[in-house]
Amino acid sequence: MSDSGSSDNASSPKLYSQKPKKAILKQFRGQPKSKDFSSPPVMGTQTAPPPPPPPKEPFIRRYKFLWPMLLAVNLGLGVYLFTRTNTKKTDTEEEEKDATPISVKDTTTAPVAETSVSLPPTANPVIKREPIPENQQRELFKWILEEKRKIKPKDAEEKRRIDEEKALLKNLLQSKSIPSI
Repeated sequence: MSDSGSSDNASSPKLYSQKPKKAILKQFRGQPKSKDFSSPPVMGTQTAPPPPPPPKEPFIRRYKFLWPMLLAVNLGLGVYLFTRTNTKKTDTEEEEKDATPISVKDTTTAPVAETSVSLPPTANPVIKREPIPENQQRELFKWILEEKRKIKPKDAEEKRRIDEEKALLKNLLQSKSIPSI
């Protein structure tokens, strides 16, 4: 029995009572496989699991070349937005100064206190449209009345308001002529 036991030891890997140091393991890995390790391990013996893979680098270190670019883009965007809002503010102030009318004093009458009226700048001028024909207005009022009938009021106040609007629409539809707006 001792012979079979010693032959098993020779063919199987050595089991250590203590864990070997990393330097010894590196030397052991560097050696080419010998015939001692060619046979399959015996059921009673345990092999050491392979060492875990090295830890993955953190995200910040993996993509360290992206951080300067990200900071530069962020800074550029901030500067762009800052300058854009500043130019808008100065443009509106200049327009307001230009829009204020200059008051003219009448020399024949007593001096009157100067008043400056600032008109709000209009972006879009009012477009004059052709008047809507009366029959189309009546069709539109009928449609609005139908929609008002479909509405479900939530409380008494809303019901009263809707009833007033429906009464007004009915009066407009029953009248001979629709007043122009």
